Amino acid sequence: MMQKFFTVAPMMEWTDRNCRAFHRVLSRRARLYTEMVTTGAVIFGPRERLLGFDPSEHPVAVQLGGSDPAELAKAARICAEFGYNEINLNVGCPSDRVQNGRFGACLMQEPELVGECVAAMKAAVALPVTVKCRIGVDEQDPEEALDRLTDAVVAAGCDELTVHARKAWLQGLSPKENRDVPPLDYDRVYRLKKARPGLTIAINGGIKTMAEVQTHLQHVDGVMVGRTAYQEPEILLAVDREVYGEVPQVADAFEAVEAYEPYVAARLAEGERLHSMTRHMLGLFTGRPGARAYRRHLATEALKPGAGLETLREAVAHVSRAVERQAAMDSIPA
Repeated sequence: MMQKFFTVAPMMEWTDRNCRAFHRVLSRRARLYTEMVTTGAVIFGPRERLLGFDPSEHPVAVQLGGSDPAELAKAARICAEFGYNEINLNVGCPSDRVQNGRFGACLMQEPELVGECVAAMKAAVALPVTVKCRIGVDEQDPEEALDRLTDAVVAAGCDELTVHARKAWLQGLSPKENRDVPPLDYDRVYRLKKARPGLTIAINGGIKTMAEVQTHLQHVDGVMVGRTAYQEPEILLAVDREVYGEVPQVADAFEAVEAYEPYVAARLAEGERLHSMTRHMLGLFTGRPGARAYRRHLATEALKPGAGLETLREAVAHVSRAVERQAAMDSIPA
């Protein structure tokens, strides 16, 4: 029986290398993804800035955006040389920029082309080649649209399919609205897995708790969590134990910050600004006493020139002191 798995979704402007290094501290096993990178950027752009990552991030996958099989094959080879563990093709992003470039969710309307793209990448690299898609776009019938896409990519050798369990409306909804407005249809993804038990399938969309993760894992092989993993990153502290049956490498958010400090120090020494790392940590300590002061401190002080580890420690101290005060108050007999 296949090991169930958990992944953190690729998210534009969020899942950069600093975010991924932080998430890796929280979970040893969760698979991490880059932001979507277009084939043109990979082939012609500043590769180290776009594709560079810390070795601690493994297992880490790169998500490519494109629709030209030859360009995708070339980009996949470049990414493989960088040391990624997986090449993922974006067939789910609904933004105008993506549509104008003829990739992302609009490719749901061209399943045969998606199959050609997968086949080209499979021929170019020895890594797993995977696809992330929607259940359909616009007026498509999700039963037919998802089946056609699945048939095409499986025939091309796709190793894994992650399905965002919503339609994408390319006309009439913004990218932000496309993350919330179209109704979720988890059962459609469950039916796909039941019909194709040999295909590795993960589900994505609106998943907010580990209890929901466990429910989905009764029906599919993997779960991909996006905004919740970013905005409330402490959910990742439970992944190693609850999904993989392993002891987490850090016990709580306080230990996670300490474990992240060496990475922060190394990046600061390279000239990176503190804010570029701590902006991914603002969701820590949500619901705890002092969390607001922690966020406020990081949001203001980490932007200042010369801000370093002491700034991060001072922010965490707001929570430590507030928690201690609360514990002292709770210990006073009524």
